[in-house]
Amino acid sequence: MSQVHNEQTKLLATGLNNVAVACIVIGVVTPISAMSFGVASAPPLSFRAGAFAVIWLMAGGCLHWCARHALRRLKP
Repeated sequence: MSQVHNEQTKLLATGLNNVAVACIVIGVVTPISAMSFGVASAPPLSFRAGAFAVIWLMAGGCLHWCARHALRRLKP
C-alpha cells in the first residue's frame, strides 16, 4: 500500500508545482515579456504592477513550498 501512497503523493506534489509555475509565468514572466516587446496592452511600470508581480511570485512560491512539504509524507 505504501507504493500507491507514494505515487499519489508524488502526483499531488507534481500538480501543485505545475500550478506554482503557472502562477509565476502569469504574474511575473508574461508582464516582463510584454513590456520588453512593447505590447500595447502591457501594464505600465508602476508600484501597482510591481505589487501584483510580487503577489503572484509569492503565491507560486507558497504552492511550491506546499509541494515540497507534501513530498515529506513519502513512506519508505
